[in-house]
Amino acid sequence: MSGAPLFDKVVVFGVGLIGGSFALALKAAGQAGEIVGFGRTLGSLNQALQLGILDRVGFNVGQEVSSADLVLIATPVGKTAEIMARMAPCLGHQTVVTDGGSTKEDVVAAARMHFGNRIGQFVPAHPIAGAENSGVLAARADLYRDKQVVLTPLPENSPPHVARVRSAWECCGGLVRELTAAEHDRIFAAVSHLPHLLSFALVHELAKRDNRDVLFGFAASGFRDFTRIAASHPEMWRDICLANRTALLDELDRYRAQLDQLRDALQRGDGAALETTFDLARAARREWAERKRQE
Repeated sequence: MSGAPLFDKVVVFGVGLIGGSFALALKAAGQAGEIVGFGRTLGSLNQALQLGILDRVGFNVGQEVSSADLVLIATPVGKTAEIMARMAPCLGHQTVVTDGGSTKEDVVAAARMHFGNRIGQFVPAHPIAGAENSGVLAARADLYRDKQVVLTPLPENSPPHVARVRSAWECCGGLVRELTAAEHDRIFAAVSHLPHLLSFALVHELAKRDNRDVLFGFAASGFRDFTRIAASHPEMWRDICLANRTALLDELDRYRAQLDQLRDALQRGDGAALETTFDLARAARREWAERKRQE
């Protein structure tokens, strides 16, 4: 792609799957002049340098953020507030900040606390493109291609700031949609956070049994498909569950009620009730899969 890049300087906090893939995608699109990274360990940052994900490792937050066009916070959501506190005093007037967090209301609250009257420079986002593998070695340039990215703009965001963040994710191949932060958290409690919780719970319960090796030895494709996401990053999912716990508790209660209905049907030997539930679920799953295939 010819011409000047959209962003002369991009700063990424957290150069793992999400942050590293964002950096690689912007580089592949020719839309980042320089990418500077911050992280918890120098070892992973040096790996990112060697892999061509970063151009430089950052050491001075104030120096790097003050001259950045775009900043991405791609750490576990539990670390977001701490990073915002560090960068808030040194935000450049041209700097726009976004994030990749899987929860939004808590992130927005942290931004309001730390950015104050500069809150308009923060445009929250969530790329729907995770994977069970994490870390810098999992990063890839095509992670966001044809994947949804949700923006949850704030009333204080100017149209140009929202457009800049939208453009960044679109350059990565993302399909950008907008929700409110509250809508986002309710939706993803149901379709993302609850499934992860259930997958972790099943594997944990089986792993505690004395005959775990026998059970896992006979586990096949159904177990593999249902529990794939239990290989996800424990710290990240701990933070997500706690951050969105109100909506997640509501979804967990709904699921427990469904399980109670199935248990009652089993106890009664009510095959018709089981089949009705399974049939409706199969139809809904097939309709969803077909719709995703056509997208």
